[in-house]
Amino acid sequence: MELAIEVKQLNVSYGKQAILRDVNVGFGERRFSVLLGTNGSGKSTLFKAMTGLLSGYRGTVLVKGKHIGELSHQHKAKQIGFLPQFYQTVFPFTVEDILLTGRAAFSGFSPHRKDKVLVGEVLAELGLERLRNKLFPQLSGGEQQMVMIGRLLMQDPEIIILDEPTNHLDVYYQQFLMNKLKAFVGEGRTVIAIMHNPTLAYQFADDFYFMLDKQVVPACQEAVPELDMLKAVFSTDFLHIPHEEWKIVLPVGEGVLR
Repeated sequence: MELAIEVKQLNVSYGKQAILRDVNVGFGERRFSVLLGTNGSGKSTLFKAMTGLLSGYRGTVLVKGKHIGELSHQHKAKQIGFLPQFYQTVFPFTVEDILLTGRAAFSGFSPHRKDKVLVGEVLAELGLERLRNKLFPQLSGGEQQMVMIGRLLMQDPEIIILDEPTNHLDVYYQQFLMNKLKAFVGEGRTVIAIMHNPTLAYQFADDFYFMLDKQVVPACQEAVPELDMLKAVFSTDFLHIPHEEWKIVLPVGEGVLR
């Protein structure tokens, strides 16, 4: 399997506190990969390293076989689109303005006509045409999240990396977005996402990884039963509910499985 992102012997510490320890993981090209883990386990730190936003670590990050530090800003923007977990905009930019910033690596501060055409296409694809002239700070959290995903699509990246993309989204938009991400993979892109909802991940993703003890562990049912792995990661029992082709796992409280 060809790899879109490969991480080798990655170690990250803040002072004397180790955040990631000897992380080795590869995410396949044209695959939808999900990393599951608890808050504070190092997932976001790993993604910052994978997208070139983190420095001072030990180890190697390769993007399609090339060291990420050797990529120019424009080349990296063509390769990787990243949606972080947190973002904040207090200036009264319109949704169109926010989307156009996604073209900054290619058009600078003077958007081309084709960039504005692309804004319309992205808004239509995400069903957000009504928001084009709305002020971003006045949108709901869910609307802001979808607009930021639209901004990412304005880059037209080969690899889409998302840190908790379903945050702030209601049930409809969670399903809508996950279907879109799956469709992007069908079109030849690579999607790598941090998620907290195993059931939602299992409905759509191809490959699964777990953050455990400062390392990334690929899903491997032969070595460790999956429910046992989920329990080790989230410190709670999970119940598997078979339903046709769906894989449904639910966290259960103490005593429910007895």
